[in-house]
Amino acid sequence: MGRARPGERGPPSPGPAAPPEPPRRRARALALLGALLAAVVAAAAARACALLAEAQAATRQESALKALGTEGLFLFSSLDTDGDMYISPEEFKPIAEKLTGSTPAASYEEEQLIPDPTEETLTIEARFQPLLPETMTKSKDGFLGVSRLALSGLRSWTAAAVPSAVFAARHFQPFLPPRGQELGEPWWIVPSELSVFTGYLSNNRFYPPPPKGKEVIIHRLLSMFHPRPFVKTRFAPQGAVACLTAISDSYYTVMFRIHAEFQLSEPPDFPFWFSPGQFTGHIILSKDATHVRDFRLFVPNHRSLNVDMEWLYGASEGSSMEVDIGYVPQMELEAMGPSVPSVILDEDGNVIDSRQPSGEPLQFVFEEIRWQQELSWEEAARHLEVAMYPFKKVTYLPFTEAFDRAKAENKLVHSILLWGALDDQSCGSGRTLRETVLESSPILALLNESFINTWSLVKELEDLQSNQENPSHRQLAGLHLEKYSFPVEMMICLPNGTVVHHINANYFLDITSMKPEDVENNVFSFSSTFEDPSTATYMQFLKEGLRRGLPHLHP
Repeated sequence: MGRARPGERGPPSPGPAAPPEPPRRRARALALLGALLAAVVAAAAARACALLAEAQAATRQESALKALGTEGLFLFSSLDTDGDMYISPEEFKPIAEKLTGSTPAASYEEEQLIPDPTEETLTIEARFQPLLPETMTKSKDGFLGVSRLALSGLRSWTAAAVPSAVFAARHFQPFLPPRGQELGEPWWIVPSELSVFTGYLSNNRFYPPPPKGKEVIIHRLLSMFHPRPFVKTRFAPQGAVACLTAISDSYYTVMFRIHAEFQLSEPPDFPFWFSPGQFTGHIILSKDATHVRDFRLFVPNHRSLNVDMEWLYGASEGSSMEVDIGYVPQMELEAMGPSVPSVILDEDGNVIDSRQPSGEPLQFVFEEIRWQQELSWEEAARHLEVAMYPFKKVTYLPFTEAFDRAKAENKLVHSILLWGALDDQSCGSGRTLRETVLESSPILALLNESFINTWSLVKELEDLQSNQENPSHRQLAGLHLEKYSFPVEMMICLPNGTVVHHINANYFLDITSMKPEDVENNVFSFSSTFEDPSTATYMQFLKEGLRRGLPHLHP
């Protein structure tokens, strides 16, 4: 072989140098680099736009405050539902209707609930007894410090807004179960969109958003009580849940539970929220929703308190808020009878007079429904309760029954004493507790295994303590009330009622918001077993209660 001439490339030598990059790969790398730079530039531009938008929004907010003042801006913000600092015609509509006293010919409800003369209709009657002022806590000091204007909406609400209304049977189609739904298996008619992680909706609102889809029938039903119902509450759990309680060849019985609230004030007053503990009820309807046999909706009134009330004392979201609880004797809707045809036809399709020659209306005879599967009201209510409140996976017994069970099973009692109900919307005090620690898996497991559980209203234990007929019940109530501090007290008790350990909800929330190294009392120290400080602290509380109480149980 000859030697390579000067300038000629010889055979490649096995050296460490890499061969030159092919032109195609180099072009691809440049393209990727260009795309990366473009993405960085786009992100920076988006961030700059966002900052500019924030600055412009802040400027508009400042200008509005300067032009309108605090009170005026409060009113403006309550109407500006999308927060864009402009009032659209749709947003201004409530004010126009208020000033003119008229409403458009066709509303969103009427468009979706257009009557059909060939379908069956039923009449629903509203029964309403106003809240008893003497049941409010603030009544004890003569409503000292509460302005009369703040309660004007409550005091003026003395009757149902619509005493009677006609509905078509098909309007209740949203209550039909999904295909293949089993007896007692809950489903959501209106799903809850909030949780402890999403926070809550604004208090600074007067007018409900237009209902959509399955919300429409619920909104129209609740509007019979008051013209401003909010189908979705400010706090979780929202919405409406249902389950089947009976099934036949042609009919369903559906039990439901609805969490909704009402706004009793209008501008220029500050918002006043009226939140019943729950609406519950049932409907019997045909499987194609062409016939409704029965319907009833009501606020349970078996407890001494069943409504939460909250009202603002300022012109911003952060303004001070007053809270109280009370008792409404009756909020109820009931069908006056089964749905009947609006037009009666003979065999040839001719319209028949709905009245007999004597002038009496025709009497309809309805087939007897033979149920093939049935579920008790109590069991169905429990299924709906657990769907709304997962902490109710553990059974909470009535107060005196819990201590009887504890004696029988030789267990400690985990008891929660609070201002309002723990398992409905009538008490904001227990909201944080039930949405966090009480529904966590470790807590549920320990409560189910080691305790008999109960919760009680302060008012009910006060009544029990004053009852002279049962000394043992009086003693149980007295032992609890001795340890109670507003708003919620959690206790661990012996079967005889002796409280061996307790913690107040305010103190509990304070220490769970602190850093572990700042907690001085090792009884409520944090555990590395759980990441959530609230769960860890409540677990420590329960275990300390077991440590103190178990030695006192009978062997």
